[in-house]
Amino acid sequence: MRVGRIATVVMVIIGLLWIPVIQGARGLYDYLQGIQAYLAPPIFVVFFFGVFMKRLNGPGCLATLVTGFIMGLFRLIVDTPVKLGGAAYADGSFLWIVNNIFFQYYSLLITVVCILVFIIVSYATKQPDYAKIRGLTYSTLTAEDRKAMRATWTTKDVVLSVLLIALIIAIYSYFTG
Repeated sequence: MRVGRIATVVMVIIGLLWIPVIQGARGLYDYLQGIQAYLAPPIFVVFFFGVFMKRLNGPGCLATLVTGFIMGLFRLIVDTPVKLGGAAYADGSFLWIVNNIFFQYYSLLITVVCILVFIIVSYATKQPDYAKIRGLTYSTLTAEDRKAMRATWTTKDVVLSVLLIALIIAIYSYFTG
């Protein structure tokens, strides 16, 4: 209980000290979008490629998550002094370029690097035991697995799924003007 209270106090203090950084980022929403753009790509890559490619393995997954985290943390470290109102980096320097890349482009860069790391490390290390991952990726599903999965679908499931997709498309269409 005491450790939890101490951790809470420490996190509140860190949060209060971090307010100037958030304000320098043109508000909380922009700041959170940037943070998500830097931290989400490695998670996406591991999940998406892990589901569709049976050859990818644990060491590749770990290398991808660490690489993506380091790249995102690096960008946050580069951005923070500028957002605090400190001196800007010299025009044309490496840190100036990193700081001035639009956050979504940097997110795309993290994604591409993570994909390469995942594939290269996975193929450079031992392949997974396919008996252990049977049914966990699309390429390891057997015909029986697919048949059993489809047997659980009801008309209600299909209709609600179609309605959900239609609702999402309608919302996107409405808000894109």
